[in-house]
Amino acid sequence: MDLIRTFAILALGCIISAGLVASARTSEAVDEPDPLPSWHEGLAKKSIRAFVKRVATDGTEDFVPVPERIAVFDNDGTLWPEAPLVGQLAFIIDEVKRRVPSEPKLAADPAVQAILKGDVSKLKTEGKTGLMRLAAVTHAGMTTDEYRATVSAWLKKSKHPINGKPYDQVVYQPMLDLLKYLRANGFKTFIVSGGGADFMRVWVERVYGIPPEQVVGTTAQTKFENRNGKPVMVKTTENLFVDDKTGKPVGIHQFIGRRPIACFGNSDGDEAMLEYTTIGNPHPSFGLLVHHTDGDREYKYDAKPKTSGKLVTALQQASRRGWTVVSMKDDWITIFPAEKK
Repeated sequence: MDLIRTFAILALGCIISAGLVASARTSEAVDEPDPLPSWHEGLAKKSIRAFVKRVATDGTEDFVPVPERIAVFDNDGTLWPEAPLVGQLAFIIDEVKRRVPSEPKLAADPAVQAILKGDVSKLKTEGKTGLMRLAAVTHAGMTTDEYRATVSAWLKKSKHPINGKPYDQVVYQPMLDLLKYLRANGFKTFIVSGGGADFMRVWVERVYGIPPEQVVGTTAQTKFENRNGKPVMVKTTENLFVDDKTGKPVGIHQFIGRRPIACFGNSDGDEAMLEYTTIGNPHPSFGLLVHHTDGDREYKYDAKPKTSGKLVTALQQASRRGWTVVSMKDDWITIFPAEKK
């Protein structure tokens, strides 16, 4: 009986082993699902996948430990459109129009008067600095909770000129794929943007999967107060830090504390951040520029943007620095998320 039992166990083991081998062979034969399905096959997509494989393959010379896999993304023009107006500027304009009739002091501000006249030329000249000054003027004195509620209410009723959808639904599907792909491979993803940190923190976790504590943006000092027995944080116009151009590496050092190994931007405002990420980095590094080349599905611009997003010197540097340049027209199968059924 023991001999029969022994033969039976051996036979069963052979059957299981054969099944596992067959299963493994079947698994090897099946292609891995495309992690970037909204990207055309091409150099841009291949360079992204090659870099991720290079730094995430354990046991190789270029392997980067998970804590060091930091990826930073600009927001305006990189994760969502910045034309014809930066999203935060559209919010400010709508807020100014809503509040001016009942707030004479606000209406007297020169920057507010220019906005009411439709004159954004000065803001275009000043770039993110002008935008953030206007943001500070229009929202100073509000508690952070009040500000958050105001942004949330605006997003629900906002309509982007591209398709009439709320601004937080007009984001780039290929970049959503990229964020997901990087996180699946151990990357921690941060936004490093010239836009207001408080403005982005309201919605980026829901839209991009990036929590508010991983947002580095332009900030003004907040102060602690006790209002009606409730402790609150109040927005001010003091100590404005503009997280743009050379301010971006400063913000990375100050708020992240690790040097990124991957950087994604779209304009000369991201050039310093790209340089900080890819020049002299002790780890393998990757830089990418989104080039707005699709005037049919989005907007076409570089040297002469409608408001912000000028791309000249960074584009000139790309080849010499080894940065990947993405053509929205040629590299992206789709630009915006499909309609939900």
